[in-house]
Amino acid sequence: MKRWYDKYLQVYEKPFAEAPASVVEEVRGKLAKLQSERPLVTVSLIGYNEERHLLACLWSLSDMQCRYPVEIIGVDNESQDRTAEIYQATGVPYYTETQHSCGFARLCGLNHAKGKYHINIDSDTLYPPRYVETMVEALERPGVVAVSSLWSYIPDKDHSWLGLKCYEFARDTHLWLQAFKRPELSVRGLVFAYHTEPARKIGIRTEIKRGEDGSLALDLKKHGKIAFVRKSKARAVTGYGTVGADGTLLNSFKVRAVKAMKSITGLFTKKEKYEDEESNLIK
Repeated sequence: MKRWYDKYLQVYEKPFAEAPASVVEEVRGKLAKLQSERPLVTVSLIGYNEERHLLACLWSLSDMQCRYPVEIIGVDNESQDRTAEIYQATGVPYYTETQHSCGFARLCGLNHAKGKYHINIDSDTLYPPRYVETMVEALERPGVVAVSSLWSYIPDKDHSWLGLKCYEFARDTHLWLQAFKRPELSVRGLVFAYHTEPARKIGIRTEIKRGEDGSLALDLKKHGKIAFVRKSKARAVTGYGTVGADGTLLNSFKVRAVKAMKSITGLFTKKEKYEDEESNLIK
């Protein structure tokens, strides 16, 4: 069965030199038609050495179907590969952030955003055609200040389809339960959107290695509700990242299950402040 993201896999995990010129021109032309001078929503991509993923991500965004005016901008976190060249080749306005961290990169995108709403995009992730529209629809609801959705992993020879579905079901269930009392812990930066102005006033933490998205969500809770979209129209697909770092899918599940069990009481209580782990601080 053909999947919506299959065609983008032609250039996913491939060096830019192998990308067909026809694909680059297609992406450039489609993105140019999407760009608005007066956007309601800003979509900002961040990338550090993402040459093997960025074009596929932009290709997926170029097929966007959205009734709201959009601008698409990029941030190059001073990459050493051809990340910046891909932004240039596809005509995406981008900014170079010389301070390295997801926090600095996301803050750079936020500070340059024109839209009332801001959507974080990760360069190694692919997004379905109605993704942006679905996220904006959720942000337009009264009282909602931020939105997060779900994601799947790209099947490969090392991960069975059934294994991935079981893993994702267990993870999604945990995120759903966690979101009742601690929605900030269920937010992930690759599928996160929010109102621009309150986020800009709060700022994005730059002194931590990970968790800048959850920290922002924690502070945004003071301004409204954090909603979760579980529709397939807003379900992104991505590589394995930290899941792959744990070895097999089963081992990754065990690691996360043990961690979830240790913090199970957190499912039933709210928390307004978290202590930073020393290992997560950028020194």
